[in-house]
Amino acid sequence: MNSRPTSRSRRPYLIRAVYDWATDNGCTPHMLVAADYPGVVVPLEFVQEGRITLNIAPMAVQGLNLEIEPFWFSARFSGRSFEVSVPSGAVLAVFARENGEGIVFGEVETANPDDAVSPTEPPKPPTKPAGGRSHLKLVK
Repeated sequence: MNSRPTSRSRRPYLIRAVYDWATDNGCTPHMLVAADYPGVVVPLEFVQEGRITLNIAPMAVQGLNLEIEPFWFSARFSGRSFEVSVPSGAVLAVFARENGEGIVFGEVETANPDDAVSPTEPPKPPTKPAGGRSHLKLVK
C-alpha cells in the first residue's frame, strides 16, 4: 500500500521564482489573477472579464510577501490605497511586462475551502521575514 503524503502545490514556488527572476533582471513582474476565486480581495472596478492584472514590482506595492498564503500586499489604484489578497491558486499567470516571459498556468487551482478568507474579514498582513528577499537559492 502506497501511503505517500499529499504533496503541496508547486504554484507558489513557481510564482516566487518568476518574481525573483523578473526583478533580478530589471523587469516589472505582473500577476494575472482570477478575481472570482475564493479569498481573492482586489478592487472590483479594475476587474475585466473576471480577471485582473496586478503590477507586483517592488516600487508598485508595499509589504509584498510571497512566502505566506494568501499573498498579501498594499497597492494604489487610481491614487487610492487598497489591501490586496491573492491565494496562489487564483494566479493564472506571472510574467515580466517588458517581454511577456514567465509562466501561464492556464486555469485556477482547486481551492481548499478551509483556506478561503472570509469576504467580510480584511486580509491580515503577514510578518515580513528578515532580509526581504526570497530564501530560494541555486542548488547544484
